[in-house]
Amino acid sequence: MSNWQSDYIMVNGLRLHYTRTGGDKPPLVLVHGFSDDGLCWNPVAEALESDYDIVMPDARGHGFSEAPERGYSPVEQAADLKGIIEALDLHKPLVLGHSMGAVTAMTLAGLYPDVPRAILLEDPPAWWYAGGLPKPTSPEQLAKMREEFALRKTQTREALIAKQRSETPTWSDAELGPWADSKLRLNPNIVELFEPYIPTSVDWAAVLPRITCPALLITADVDKWAIVSADGAAKLKAIIPQLEVVHIPDAGHCIHRDQMDVYMKAIRSFLSNL
Repeated sequence: MSNWQSDYIMVNGLRLHYTRTGGDKPPLVLVHGFSDDGLCWNPVAEALESDYDIVMPDARGHGFSEAPERGYSPVEQAADLKGIIEALDLHKPLVLGHSMGAVTAMTLAGLYPDVPRAILLEDPPAWWYAGGLPKPTSPEQLAKMREEFALRKTQTREALIAKQRSETPTWSDAELGPWADSKLRLNPNIVELFEPYIPTSVDWAAVLPRITCPALLITADVDKWAIVSADGAAKLKAIIPQLEVVHIPDAGHCIHRDQMDVYMKAIRSFLSNL
């Protein structure tokens, strides 16, 4: 981690931050989930940096990146990701995304099919079919969310870590620190992601069939709050025939934190067959 570089680039009029492990290796972009940031990928990056040049961007509104008042749809986030890939001159990068980041990776691969070499999707919101759409959020709920995000930023890092450790006792200390830091850096403007129009702001029926690169979907247990059900996975595979699906039991939505060893085996296995 000592020789990792952090810097900013201007993309789509925004100053976006990224961290990069470097080296003359195949590029792998790690796209974090909602309310996390690039450095939340530290344990995954440390496991893979000997084989890949890993780039960990902070999405708009997250980490050290700028936070516009509006503009958090998958289309805008995919355009940011494409801009980062082009600005850093990454040729056909592998793209691994978690949750919101997995939606960004899917949207990137559908709108710009020539950009990624492959996409790896960790428990994305299943917005590609009616059964995966969330209940609409009311303006009151959005306002409450914004308040909660702002309130969390006033807590100490130690208090956040202690609370999260009690809620997720299986997470390693290497996960808890970056997780807490990301919450303290989060901009409340990102509540736009929960606006009712966001899940249907992409024409999934038109965009997803354009994905031509190899693709992996990693799912977990819906009774532990993972998002993608077996039905949702089957529906995505019907749209993206080359999609490989791996289910990791005893994990919830944050699969890489809940079952790191099994998760890394699934990632390495898929990457080794490309």
